[in-house]
Amino acid sequence: MTSPIPIVIFDEIDSTNAEARRRAEAGEGGPVWFIAARQSAGRGRRGRVWDTSLGNLAATYLFTSARAPAEVAQISFVAALAVADLASTFAPAHLVTLKWPNDTLIAGRKTAGILVESGPAPAGGLWVAVGIGVNLAHAPQGLTSWALPPTFLGEYGRTPTPTQALTVLSDAFERRRTVWEREGFATIAADWTATAHGLGERCVARLPSETIEGIAEGLDADGALRLRTRGGSVRRITAGDVFF
Repeated sequence: MTSPIPIVIFDEIDSTNAEARRRAEAGEGGPVWFIAARQSAGRGRRGRVWDTSLGNLAATYLFTSARAPAEVAQISFVAALAVADLASTFAPAHLVTLKWPNDTLIAGRKTAGILVESGPAPAGGLWVAVGIGVNLAHAPQGLTSWALPPTFLGEYGRTPTPTQALTVLSDAFERRRTVWEREGFATIAADWTATAHGLGERCVARLPSETIEGIAEGLDADGALRLRTRGGSVRRITAGDVFF
């Protein structure tokens, strides 16, 4: 089916997340999608540059929530599952996995990223911008900051246009978001775990102030990654980069 969520299309913009923020702070509450053929200042997690080549997907979903900020953060996992659904539509599903917290991989290579931002909405609650970048037709070159090498959907299956990809993504996002709203985070966490990359494997978590090594055991109730260290203790990773 075609999602009823409205879509605003730009030929070029600084970033779809920046546009969502501007509109949210001006009073727009969504839900609405913003999509751009090109971004001049696309951003990823932790301030990294996100390159949007022509033919790739750069989109942001804007909505307003009355939930507490800690609960709103769970939308990152909702979005990750929706992106995995998109990837599985055009590439072999058995190759699609998710790396904590929200990277979509195909054959162990990164093909998408998610950036969630939020702030106080003028009418109350929080505005939430879920930025999603998916490599559909091209993989960025020359990046050294990614934990895994990049790839793109067309390398493993069909190459949808950005508009086709957004139609599939929007439908998947609404299905996953409805599950989250009705059943809570436990169902989302279980689905994420079933698609997870690296659970049970040794990994390194690079945090702002330290580096931790251990075995990735799974998600806590709030989405934090449980990491069992060599000494046997469990550390909760709530932010940082995880390398397997």
